[in-house]
Amino acid sequence: MKIKISDLMQDSGVQFGTSGVRGLVSDMTDKVCWTYTTGFLQYLEQQAQLRKGDRVGIAGDLRNSTDRIMRAVFAAITDAGFNPLNCGNIPSPAIALYGLYKSIPTIMVTGSHIPEDRNGIKFNTAQGEILKNDEQGIRDQLVEVPEYRFDANDRLTNDFKLPPLTVEAKEHYIQRYLQFFPTSCLDGMHIGLYEHSSVARDCLKEILQGLGAKVTSLGRSDRFVSVDTEAIRPEDIELASEWAKQYSLDCIISTDGDGDRPLVSDEKGNWLRGDVAGILCANYLGADIVVTPVSSNTAVEKCGYFKMVIRTRIGSPYVIEAMNDADKFGITVGYEANGGFLQHNEIILLGRSLSPLPTRDAVIVPLAILALTHQHQSISQLLETLPKRYTASDRLKDFPTELSQSLLKRFDSGDTTKDLQDSEKMFSEISGQPISIDRTDGQRITFDNNEVIHLRPSGNAPELRCYNEAASPERVQQLNSKCMKILKQWKRSTID
Repeated sequence: MKIKISDLMQDSGVQFGTSGVRGLVSDMTDKVCWTYTTGFLQYLEQQAQLRKGDRVGIAGDLRNSTDRIMRAVFAAITDAGFNPLNCGNIPSPAIALYGLYKSIPTIMVTGSHIPEDRNGIKFNTAQGEILKNDEQGIRDQLVEVPEYRFDANDRLTNDFKLPPLTVEAKEHYIQRYLQFFPTSCLDGMHIGLYEHSSVARDCLKEILQGLGAKVTSLGRSDRFVSVDTEAIRPEDIELASEWAKQYSLDCIISTDGDGDRPLVSDEKGNWLRGDVAGILCANYLGADIVVTPVSSNTAVEKCGYFKMVIRTRIGSPYVIEAMNDADKFGITVGYEANGGFLQHNEIILLGRSLSPLPTRDAVIVPLAILALTHQHQSISQLLETLPKRYTASDRLKDFPTELSQSLLKRFDSGDTTKDLQDSEKMFSEISGQPISIDRTDGQRITFDNNEVIHLRPSGNAPELRCYNEAASPERVQQLNSKCMKILKQWKRSTID
């Protein structure tokens, strides 16, 4: 039986999002995962990036469903005539870095931050994560699926076991940071490591201790915890504040489930926004060019640290494409509002080299911020050096994509004057006069008081995200709260 990947996307409900494919675990059958993986491998063969017998690295996060999906991926690699390498449960950037180091494609089984009833697969070529043109090439693949390989329930008929574990990818990732940052640069620091179910937790602990920090492990969990660095749970806000007081910490560090988005707090347990952490990280690394999505804090332009700031659509493939075009202007880095940091060039600092890693990474961000605090007394004082621009974001779950598109069409009639008037009607009670709408990704409405309301459907889940920006932390939280209330009311009135 032959299956075209584009048809599989529609029939299975497992689809490409902003990075890789994701779907409900119940929809990500062995057959679906095998077919997607085979389509990826076929595409690489067609592009002369892969030959029979070549190695393909695989890794996964700590979800219950990940081991099964990794076995389906392993089966596909073996059936296609390639040599799978089992790199175990390591962060997404670790397996991507290993692929760059060994010049081999890699595959990461992860759903990142989304709930445990969902999972996903990230595909990386030997040059880094797949971009949009690669995605289209995979969609176009026609895959021959042998009937003997799966039973009536689309499960593998053979009990495939993962090959022996290699720790080389994990060790290579850890050494990347231990060799770049000055020896014992974290001496005297007491850091809380919020471990929950992050696959990066053990790597992070080894790195922090290797650089001299005292590390207190916090909140380790045997069950999967959905930590979204763009929509931090109230319980995680409370926990961080309590831990900071209890243990007298310099900061708390964590990541999302697959370790490509960081969480960093100040000494009081206040979580930094990812787009603020990205500014500080880029500054420490001496970047010339910063590429970041349209949703990121405008303090990156206002701080004056960088020669050029380039704005893109939301999603690492767009950031990477823009970095590829901008590197001729100097040291180029990127970051997203979720905190994931991307590095296009080799960076030399204090005589030490940091190899490129053009995919989201969580570890570099807290380490760079902690290194910057050597010039200041605390992270909170470091933040005072930045322009006073504050962002907040939240999401409405169970918000169908069709409903999101219907909402966005209210502000995209083709008549700018009408669109601004409609924006004012919807948000007149909570902000100033709308003066512009940026449609780079979703609808980003700027008001005459420099406040921002940015609406965007999630690229990989039935959710609507709302991003806001204002001149104080109190005001931006108030703005975000009021926006969420309006959006909930609109949803109810529309459905009713």
